[in-house]
Amino acid sequence: MMSQALLPADQAKNSAFDGILHRNSNKSQGGFRAMMNKDNSAHVAAVEEYFQHWDDKAAENETEAVRQARTDDYASLTRQYYNLATDLYEYAWGESFHFCRFAFGEPFAQAIARHEHYLANQIGIKRDMKVLDVGCGVGGPAREMVKFTGCHVTGLNLNEYQVQRARNYAAREGLEHKLEFVQSDFMAMPFPDNSFDAVYVIEATCHAPSLQGVYSEIFRVLKPGGVFGVYEWLMTDAYNNDDLAHRRIRLDIEQGDGIAQLFKISDGIAALKGAGFEMQVNQDLAADDDGPAPWYWPLGSDLRYAQTLWDALTVLRMNKWGRQVAHAFFGLLEVARIAPAGTRKTAQSLGRAADALVEGGKRKLFTPMYLMVGRKPTSP
Repeated sequence: MMSQALLPADQAKNSAFDGILHRNSNKSQGGFRAMMNKDNSAHVAAVEEYFQHWDDKAAENETEAVRQARTDDYASLTRQYYNLATDLYEYAWGESFHFCRFAFGEPFAQAIARHEHYLANQIGIKRDMKVLDVGCGVGGPAREMVKFTGCHVTGLNLNEYQVQRARNYAAREGLEHKLEFVQSDFMAMPFPDNSFDAVYVIEATCHAPSLQGVYSEIFRVLKPGGVFGVYEWLMTDAYNNDDLAHRRIRLDIEQGDGIAQLFKISDGIAALKGAGFEMQVNQDLAADDDGPAPWYWPLGSDLRYAQTLWDALTVLRMNKWGRQVAHAFFGLLEVARIAPAGTRKTAQSLGRAADALVEGGKRKLFTPMYLMVGRKPTSP
């Protein structure tokens, strides 16, 4: 299968736009401070470009043509989503943009790190291995992988702003010798064949227009005998697209999380095998989780699971009431021209997704942690 290129021909134009939008906010410590340091006109343009894919496109009248149009234009959709959402993610969640399971008495930050360690263990990442992180965000998991295993990680990311922040965080922690961050398209990776000892993905390839397409690129750059592991966002096989309530949940997740089209578990398994991997593990960690708290609890209002003050503050920022206060505050900051126009709209969209993620999790329609581990054969 031929890879579709995510980056358009006018990459230089996009880079110039991103530079105007973010100014020097890539150097700001923390998402809130970075949020306040944007170019207003460029931010408005980014908001308009992103939400054109979603405004007036409700689940009630969604068609395959509408979904295909989003998929065809996923380049701008993905890029602008992270231009808008990155600072909000860091403000509310931290520097590792993913979910996790929770053990008894385990604080949020520890659970996040353990989720990353578990993937490293499943893949078999060892000291000095050359590892690729596909869709690396601002580098939180990559830094943890380096500290946990001693490997070298190359982080690949479409979004220039996130790459800049990842580099700054690596420098802050003195890890530049073990980390490299590359801005490029994961559908057409800028690496030679057989470049990496191992590859991992944590909740990132859900942005791909084709799972088999991105898995095939991963297969190409992985050395023979190398192992690929992924935590994939997938609709479960209980999802029924003909059910309007199901469709609303799926669409709210897609809109609030910058995803052109979510696929089902059966699609993910077929894609990994179709790319050429020998399946080693496939397991829905959310469905099999017997821990004391569900993966989505930080998005809810149940403070009984909070183990630290930081956990409690995370819930207060992320639950429905905390989001309403934050959205009103962002609105005031927009009026005062402290925050760029469109910040509140973006935050509200993320809030809709949070509610849909909780509902999708409760109804067993969605998983953010379908674990698949595949090995590239040693011979064709």
